[in-house]
Amino acid sequence: MTATEVITTTSHLTDVRPTVIRVKGRPTIVPSADILGRRIIVTGGFLKVAQIFDEELVEGVAVPNPPEFIESLRASPLQADIFTFTQRPTETASQFDAKFEWDNWAVASTSSFQQWWEKLPQESRKNARRAAKKGISVRAVPFDDELVRGIKGIYDETPVRQGKKFWHFGKDLATVKVENETYLERSEFIGAFYEESLIGFIKVICVDQAAILIQILAKNEHHDKRPMNALLTHAMEICERKNMRYLVYGQYVYGKKNDSSLTEFKRRNGFAQIDFPRYFVPLSSKGRVAMGCGLHLGLGNLMPKRVSDLLLRGRSWLAERAVRATARGAGT
Repeated sequence: MTATEVITTTSHLTDVRPTVIRVKGRPTIVPSADILGRRIIVTGGFLKVAQIFDEELVEGVAVPNPPEFIESLRASPLQADIFTFTQRPTETASQFDAKFEWDNWAVASTSSFQQWWEKLPQESRKNARRAAKKGISVRAVPFDDELVRGIKGIYDETPVRQGKKFWHFGKDLATVKVENETYLERSEFIGAFYEESLIGFIKVICVDQAAILIQILAKNEHHDKRPMNALLTHAMEICERKNMRYLVYGQYVYGKKNDSSLTEFKRRNGFAQIDFPRYFVPLSSKGRVAMGCGLHLGLGNLMPKRVSDLLLRGRSWLAERAVRATARGAGT
């Protein structure tokens, strides 16, 4: 869940308040409460998991005093079975006495653009230069109605991306604006233009000394011009100028997908895997039993890799088939 996919609404009538989050593009109402200055949301059906709202975008220490925080959470009206939280991802050694699993981020140092550039594979540097040679210009852009229209145009290019249904496809302008205007005071937008038409963009949010990449997207039509490489290069330059220490590009490895094309793209553009502890604390007897069975990691992580790979290929096939069927229907 990222800032671009979240809208919140609150009521001051009770300690537990409804929060609307967007899961895969769909609004979902979940309970939330403020615990020692942090908004906590609870998600899940049978197994209810509490976590800090927009945890990766919280400045400072997310949970300054875990024992006190956990006791306050247990005493709150929120009904949760497990509480999960992390240290700052750059803090890689476990600091708390609690069960943890290794989480990861894709991180590139931004203290020196020149050092980052020189360490890139030759092909990656060539791709960044190719963008300029093919007429791509990249620049920081303000968040305004023109940018929103351009983002919508990118969203609406195709209903399927990376082998699955693209949940931003077909959204109206008002929704696109609301979902992209979060944390504007800490945000930077970078646009890639071809013949003055927006063909790609990045949104990053500054969190302490890190820049968190929230979205990077470009039109498939212009893939040969390598706008994604140009966008990342410009983002690195901006991070250096703003004295950011790191650029974070989501997770390096998602679940068991160690060999995904996205992971390879990150590696080729100077990102490395940083592992850090994600803690899990049972809040109920159900939570303790679930953690003992490994259910706190989700059913997908209990599935053998060959089975999950088969399901992913099946999902991609179904998504592509749906697109072809829609195209045939539109042509009749």
